[in-house]
Amino acid sequence: MLRQILSEMYIDPDLLAELSEEQKQILFFKMREEQIRRWKEREAAMERKESLPVKSRPKKENGKSVHWKLGADKEVWVWVMGEHHLDKPYDVLCSEITAERERLRAKQEAEELRKTQSEKFTNNLKTKSQCSDLQTPNNWKTQNACKKVAEEEEVRQESRPAPILEEKKTQKKELVKEKQDEEIKQVEEDKTKQIYKNWKEDSEWQASLRKSKAADEKRRSLAKQAREDYKRLSLAAQRGRSAEGLSAPQKPRRPPLPPKPQFLPPAGHPPKALGNSNQGVTRTASSSAQEDIIRWFKEEQLPCRAGYQKTSDTIAPWFHGILTLNKANELLSTGLPGTFLIRVSEKMKGYALSYLSEEGCKHFLIDASADSYSFLGVDQLQHATLADLVEYHKEEPITSLGKELLLYPCGQQEQPPDYLELFE
Repeated sequence: MLRQILSEMYIDPDLLAELSEEQKQILFFKMREEQIRRWKEREAAMERKESLPVKSRPKKENGKSVHWKLGADKEVWVWVMGEHHLDKPYDVLCSEITAERERLRAKQEAEELRKTQSEKFTNNLKTKSQCSDLQTPNNWKTQNACKKVAEEEEVRQESRPAPILEEKKTQKKELVKEKQDEEIKQVEEDKTKQIYKNWKEDSEWQASLRKSKAADEKRRSLAKQAREDYKRLSLAAQRGRSAEGLSAPQKPRRPPLPPKPQFLPPAGHPPKALGNSNQGVTRTASSSAQEDIIRWFKEEQLPCRAGYQKTSDTIAPWFHGILTLNKANELLSTGLPGTFLIRVSEKMKGYALSYLSEEGCKHFLIDASADSYSFLGVDQLQHATLADLVEYHKEEPITSLGKELLLYPCGQQEQPPDYLELFE
C-alpha cells in the first residue's frame, strides 16, 4: 500500500484522517524523498539529452552572425554595472554627468559671447571705414565729427551689453545651482528609500530563515526520536525471539471456525434457524469493495489465524469486524484510557487499531501485505500474527510521544458479533 501511494503521489483524504500526526510526518517525508528522486532522474535525462551532438545548420552566404566575447571560464562574458570593485558609485556618476553638462553649457555661452564681440568689432570697422572715406585736407570738421560718432558708438556698444550679460550669467548660475540642489536632494531620497527597502527585505528574510530553521530542527528531532524508537523496539523484538527459541511452528495451521451464536426469537414470532443463505440472518447488500475485503480476509488472513488468540482457537476479545471510524469511537467512548480494539478496515485490505487515550481516540493503520503485521509508518516492527502484535504492545508503547499501552480490550457489546460475516 505504501508503494502504491508513492507511485501515485496521492493519498485518500479519508485514509489520511485515520493517520496520527507522527504517521503523517513520516508519510510526507517518504513522499518528499520520492519527489526528489524523480526530479534527479529528470535532470539526469535532460543532461544526457543536452550532451548529444547537435547537427549544425549550414551557414548562408553573406549571412550575419553574432560572436559573443568569452571569459576565462569559456562562458559568455557578462558585465553588470556596479558589481566590479572599480565601478563608480551612482552619486559619483551623477556628479560627473552634471559637471560635464555645465562644462558644455559654459563652452556654448563663451562661443556666443565671442560671436557677439566679433559682430561688435565688425561694426566698428565699418564705422571707421565710412569716416576714412569722408576725410579730406579741407574738411577737418567732418573728420572730427566722424571720430566723435565712432567713439560714442563704441562706448555705447561696450556699455550696453555688459549688464545684460551679467544678468544672464547670474540667472544661469542660479538655475544651475537649483538643479544641482534638486538632483542632490533626489539622490539622498533614493538612498534613503533603498536603505529602508534593504532593511525591510533583510528583516523579512531573517524571519523566514528563523522559521525554516525551527521547522528543520523539529523534523530532525522527530527523525531522531523515530530512530531511537526503532532501535529500542528492534532490540526488544530480538530478545523476545531469542526467548521463544525454535519452538514456534513455521507454518500456521488454520483453526476451526467458531461456533455460531444461537438467537432467541422475540415473542409472537416463529423461530428462524441460522445456517445457509436460505435460513441465515437477513443483511443488506454490501458494496463490491466490502465483498472484496471479506474475500481477502477469508482467503489470506484466516490461514494466518487473524483475529484468534495466541494460545487457543477462540476469537480474541479485542477483534472486531468491518467497523467505521465513528462506530469505533462510539465503542471506545465508554472505556478507560488504554482501552483498544482491532477492526478490519472498510476502505483497504488491512486493519486499524483504535486506541482510547487521555486526549481522545487515536487510530493506527496495520499493514498486513507482507505475510506479517506491522504499524504503518510508526515502528516498522513486523510480527507473525495479530495476537503477537497485541501481546508485544501490552508492554512496549506504540509511540514514544503518546506512550500507548494496550491495557483493556474492548469486547463485543451487541449480538450477533460484528465479525460474524468474516467467518461464515
